Amino acid sequence: MIYLLGMLAIFIISDGLLTHALVGNDLLVEGNPLMVPLVAQGNLMLLKLVGTIICVIILWDLYRRFPRLAVISTSCFVIAYGAIVFWNFGLLLSLGIMVPAWLAESSGGGLPGFR
Repeated sequence: MIYLLGMLAIFIISDGLLTHALVGNDLLVEGNPLMVPLVAQGNLMLLKLVGTIICVIILWDLYRRFPRLAVISTSCFVIAYGAIVFWNFGLLLSLGIMVPAWLAESSGGGLPGFR
């Protein structure tokens, strides 16, 4: 359970960092209308950090009382956030932001889809 909670925390924080990198640099637009003001004001990472701590505490408390339910719930959250992070990371790569220059140049004029 500790590994699941750790993975969940890492995925939630990663989601916040990737969202901040993509939306904060005006590369993409936030699709969730409830999150738009938080991203625009710069409060996203604070919310993600506090929300992560609260979620981990609640899920750990649930684990002490109903271990099977907590493991299944946490596993579902890890899968969902893993998919979100995978999607956001794919968007980041598709924009060519994280491709090293030597990799882009080594393919003879750049990789398809990268600047």
